[in-house]
Amino acid sequence: MVDTVSVRYIVDDVVAAMAFYTEHLGFGVDIDGSPGFAALSLGPLRLLVNATRGPGGASQAMPDGQVPEPGGWNRIQLPVADLASEVDRLRAAGLKFRNDIVVGRGGSQILLEDPAGNLVGLFQPAR
Repeated sequence: MVDTVSVRYIVDDVVAAMAFYTEHLGFGVDIDGSPGFAALSLGPLRLLVNATRGPGGASQAMPDGQVPEPGGWNRIQLPVADLASEVDRLRAAGLKFRNDIVVGRGGSQILLEDPAGNLVGLFQPAR
């Protein structure tokens, strides 16, 4: 069994990603290997961010020539107590959202974009 499970995001700028996750979402920096890599954490979540180019394995081209790139639709999801207040706070800081708040059976959510376009789902469970 593994002690720690990590999520890896490919980013354009590791320093910008570290600032985004630490200043706006409360992550801590475990390893600052910028400009190519950083390991961040929030509770049990370990987030690894890798630059799109560099010597590390995460940024290397695949056998078919495809290269890792940021963005897409996969995301980490962070629970929040008051989604509307969090959205207001993050919008006031100039951060970008991919959509508006969506309400479903399980609760409310919105998709926040990091500086590279990777998604962070902010989720408020239904009461």
